[in-house]
Amino acid sequence: MSISRRGFLGSAIAASVASGLKAQESQPKADSQRSNDASSHAGYFGTGKRPIIICANNGLNYLDDAFAFLKGGGDTLDAAIRVVKGPEDDPNDDSVGLGGLPNEEGVVELDACCMHGPTRRAGSVGGVRNIKNVSLVSKVVMEHTGHVMLVGEGAERFAVAVGFPRENLLTERSRKIWLLWKENHSTDDWWGPGLADPNWRPPSSSPVTTPTTSPQSEPHSEPHSEPHSELWEERVHRLEEAAARLGIEPEFRMAAIRRVLSPPTGTIHCSALNDKGEISGVTTTSGLAFKLPGRCGDSPIIGAGCYTDQDVGSAGATGSGEENIKVAGAHTIVENMRRGMSPLDAGMDALKRIARNYNNDMNKLKFVDMTYYVLRKDGAYAGVSLWQGYPEKLHKIAVHDGTRRSEVTVSVFKGASHELVR
Repeated sequence: MSISRRGFLGSAIAASVASGLKAQESQPKADSQRSNDASSHAGYFGTGKRPIIICANNGLNYLDDAFAFLKGGGDTLDAAIRVVKGPEDDPNDDSVGLGGLPNEEGVVELDACCMHGPTRRAGSVGGVRNIKNVSLVSKVVMEHTGHVMLVGEGAERFAVAVGFPRENLLTERSRKIWLLWKENHSTDDWWGPGLADPNWRPPSSSPVTTPTTSPQSEPHSEPHSEPHSELWEERVHRLEEAAARLGIEPEFRMAAIRRVLSPPTGTIHCSALNDKGEISGVTTTSGLAFKLPGRCGDSPIIGAGCYTDQDVGSAGATGSGEENIKVAGAHTIVENMRRGMSPLDAGMDALKRIARNYNNDMNKLKFVDMTYYVLRKDGAYAGVSLWQGYPEKLHKIAVHDGTRRSEVTVSVFKGASHELVR
């Protein structure tokens, strides 16, 4: 029986994908975390140790297995994907993969991209439905097509053709959060005007902050009580009642309400560097919660959500995707390092470009947040963010260079952002 070239390639790729999907079955054990004081920059240049892996903090528990694989001679991109595949598989992580928060129609759409430093290749997928491990799909696009990016229905059909199973990504918990959002936002959504529009006005029912200026003329913002607080409390109370009616478990109701009032932009990025100086990066996400169908943020855009150059280093991002696209954040950071900036300075420069796009207007910047994960080829690294985060939930970067740990990012602004409530 004859077999077509397409059929042969599909069978071969399917076998490769199947083995990849079976990898990383064991869950790494939890470890103690170490946080650095954000006012000290000493911990943000690293020690130049290789191998090393850096990632968003929701990848912390998957670093041990990936680091052992990398140290044992495993490929840098495969090591990075081992990290991000953990949250993709976790139904309780609603920022990526299975259980990701859906778009405004209740459908989960996923994005991812990857770059392989040693071969200088890249792959990307956007707006993918029904396929859980889009980080792996982006790698297959890179390895087995003549393209760099596939999107939407075409990307899903490609994934199925090469062996990825279709599955329902909307978990019962995420569905209930979506229903809660629908009830709260019956006449409100992500339709314009956007934050950058001159006619944009801040939502009256959001927490507000009063901008201040530091002695260095860097704008900061500290929480400040305003008359809107009563309206805010009333809104939270109304959502608590709705959450109870929807059957959201009591211990999770406030977390669900936070997701409704401040739709999360959670993502995971990971960069891995081996002892030979080979480096790769990958970013994966379910995108902005309750987004318009078909929306792609920065995560699948090479140069924004992820960028790796074998000669220089790698960078990735989580946060306000639209803002990161406009500054080509990951590419900007790598090019900054190419010109001699440290990982810290390279990342802070990209963040200040975001602030400059709004003329440092704190009335708008308080609705924006961004975290960059920066790794230089010599093993130096940095974690930087636009805002510090809440005291009980500071922005962190996860690192493994022989010791697994979390470190607090260096931030441009004090306090926490109030991501845009619509």
